[in-house]
Amino acid sequence: MKGIITVVGKDQVGIIHGVSKVLVDYNVSVEDINQTILKGYFTMMMLVNLANMKGEFNTFKQQLENFGEEIGISVKVQREEIFNYMHNI
Repeated sequence: MKGIITVVGKDQVGIIHGVSKVLVDYNVSVEDINQTILKGYFTMMMLVNLANMKGEFNTFKQQLENFGEEIGISVKVQREEIFNYMHNI
């Protein structure tokens, strides 16, 4: 099972560290990543492997969203099949 994580917000120190910490806590590995800074805004999209994830997906999702809220950015995660379905309509 794979997931897509998107991160968007004003660039600041600690974004990658915070997202990575949640991934490590849940034993989720990064398979592909693309990131850039556009006029001071950080954007990142990650393809992650959820096959060996510790814990529940909804708890993992909530932890990422909570981190984003703490520092004022948007962090979203979707299962790959949902992401693909939404973008094929």
